[in-house]
Amino acid sequence: MRRHFVYHITAAGLVLLLAACASSPLGHRQLQLFSQSELAQMGAESYRQIKQETPISHNAAINNYVACVARALTRQVGGDWEITVFKSEQINAFALPGGKIGVYTGLLDVAQGQNQLAAVIGHEIGHVLADHSNARLSAQFATSAGLQIIAALAGGAGTVSQQAAMSALGLGAQVGLLLPYSRGQESEADLIGLQIMARAGFDPRAAIDLWQNMSRAGGAAPPELLSTHPSNQARMQSLRNHMGEAMRLYRQAQNHPHCG
Repeated sequence: MRRHFVYHITAAGLVLLLAACASSPLGHRQLQLFSQSELAQMGAESYRQIKQETPISHNAAINNYVACVARALTRQVGGDWEITVFKSEQINAFALPGGKIGVYTGLLDVAQGQNQLAAVIGHEIGHVLADHSNARLSAQFATSAGLQIIAALAGGAGTVSQQAAMSALGLGAQVGLLLPYSRGQESEADLIGLQIMARAGFDPRAAIDLWQNMSRAGGAAPPELLSTHPSNQARMQSLRNHMGEAMRLYRQAQNHPHCG
């Protein structure tokens, strides 16, 4: 009786998951279980927390420079975007649903010049445009729900052997589903960002220079199989493969920004 009930729950869950599938800008199928308003609310809350926990840079020259690059990019995608520069040695930047962009000052030592900075911010905007936060949260939610169903089918994870099996299954889901899915998102954001920066008048060839700098700054990187990001070499090759179209967009750009 118990298994019969769980099978019905599983079938209903599969129907819901299939209904929630959507296509990303580059045609990849992905789950979207959350509404845009929910994501914007989560993005705003995360942004608020980061601003509370991380010092904000008040250097006018740096703020104007980052804003100049970011505004040129966001004009290509529309929307109202808030931009904050954080005073931190982290080599990082992010964009969140709801139009939030954060850039850490440590990134400016590696992203040399406006074109390389545009490659980073364009990449982060690409994540938002592709709804990757929704897809990642949905994948994690679906994986967690699936593991709970399997545990119920197994009669509960009460014994030591069952607990060990469930732990192994959880690791398999992490390595086999969530991490490769994240690598796919990173590659897609690279290509979306490449198009955005080119249309905004930033030289897309700088994206390859950026990842060469990142490679030198990154030190020992984890194996690509266990990483949420493609290797620097893999992403540079993907960028080269799509550079022809990006250069065409760059040459057609109406304006070529001049940021400090």
